[in-house]
Amino acid sequence: MLMFRLLSRLLFFVLLLGVTQAFGQQKKAAFKVVPLGIRGGLDESNLSGYLVAPTGSDNYVSLDAGTLHYGLRKAVENRVFEAAPGEVLRNNVKGYLISHPHLDHLAGLIINSPDDTPKSIYGLPFMIQVLKDKYFTWQSWANFANEGDKPTLNKYQYTYLKENEATPLANTELQVRAFPLSHSSPDQSAAFLLQHNQDYLLYLGDTGADAIEGSDKLQQLWQEVAPLVKNGELKAIFIEVSFPNEQPEKQLFGHLTPRLLMSELEKLSKLTGTTALRKVPVVVTHMKPSGDNVQKIMAQLKEGNRLRLNLVYPEQGRMLTF
Repeated sequence: MLMFRLLSRLLFFVLLLGVTQAFGQQKKAAFKVVPLGIRGGLDESNLSGYLVAPTGSDNYVSLDAGTLHYGLRKAVENRVFEAAPGEVLRNNVKGYLISHPHLDHLAGLIINSPDDTPKSIYGLPFMIQVLKDKYFTWQSWANFANEGDKPTLNKYQYTYLKENEATPLANTELQVRAFPLSHSSPDQSAAFLLQHNQDYLLYLGDTGADAIEGSDKLQQLWQEVAPLVKNGELKAIFIEVSFPNEQPEKQLFGHLTPRLLMSELEKLSKLTGTTALRKVPVVVTHMKPSGDNVQKIMAQLKEGNRLRLNLVYPEQGRMLTF
């Protein structure tokens, strides 16, 4: 009887140790994301902008910057940050990755520039050229950058990204690769693949579907990230859906509908396998809030989600972890 009790206790501790180790081996979230703006138009207080940092770091980079200060204020109200919005902007936002030069993706950067601190603006050359020629000029705004109209105030450093080339993001633990997108051809946009160690997060600026744009930009991107999906290294995809399915193709202006998004993700699933893709949260961005568009888009995404993907709808000022 004594031997039976000793063996029972030993078995209990072995099982307990196994459970503890199993829980201990669960991988922690790799990234934290603070949505500063989630919509695609009309409401100037809620335009595209997402802060991203590795878990455990407070060194953020902003993916687009349509809205900054109001989004930071909402984040402070939700206790994401303890400091005042202006202090977070100056001290914790270390740089800006701008996908394309439309105002709903960079208005917050321009308006907040007088109160900002020195940092880098990253983008593909076409984006920086527009920012330099049209916005940071002494005719439309003070030139806070290091190139363009004289005098240059040199607060912002333009960093020209090269397609599919890894670039460290200054004063953060992140690096990025940029990929071109077609946004109402011949207009351009970009996707950013952020990396920290062996973890990745993919953010797409505005983009049309390949079939509508007469392009293969999304297919090329899917081929690039498919191995990351299969290896469990891609932690989230941020991608736009601007209009409901009723929007005529000629009036999409380089954007996606629920039907077109699902068609593109089905192409990705053929490269990754559906099971692997289901493990990657798909964060829906840039819904245009005219009328009841948001409700329509969400209902149509639910109905059209034949792959049973994990769709995520961000809320302004509320942190997400992946």
